[in-house]
Amino acid sequence: MRALARKLRGAGFRLVTQRTHEVNTLYDLPGEVLRKRKELLRLRKYGSSWKLTHKSGGKTGRHSSRVELETGVDDGNKMDAILRALGYRPSFRYEKFRAEWTDKKGQVVVDQTPIGDFCEIEGPSRWIDDTAKKLGVKTGDYITKNYATLFAEWKQETGSPAKEMTFEAVKA
Repeated sequence: MRALARKLRGAGFRLVTQRTHEVNTLYDLPGEVLRKRKELLRLRKYGSSWKLTHKSGGKTGRHSSRVELETGVDDGNKMDAILRALGYRPSFRYEKFRAEWTDKKGQVVVDQTPIGDFCEIEGPSRWIDDTAKKLGVKTGDYITKNYATLFAEWKQETGSPAKEMTFEAVKA
């Protein structure tokens, strides 16, 4: 992580958000309606702030891109109650510690998760490739999978009985 921070600074990035705890809950309807449509409904607590996000559509190639609608939420517990009242249920929970970096053209987020450390490069395609190169990441090393998929693969590889990607569940 220290080496990555040095590379980011050397590439002209500045730290925007210090390492912050983040808890994400994905919601779906009975029968996994959203998942089957390749959509996502997420309630995120990042530090002390909350956001509700809907992701849909999208394409995956060397880069991943989805339509994302997001809004702040004053009270995450009330939002959870509203979603449940509408028939949505938590389908997956995951947590991480995230730091955010920018060069004002795009963003690099560094995630420390219970299953490993990941770096997400967000911006225009050419900028992503240029930034990855500056950080020593080859295009063959790109990962476009979401955390639910990465967790499922990790469980298969390790035989872990964890049901969610939280530090407590993975440690147990």
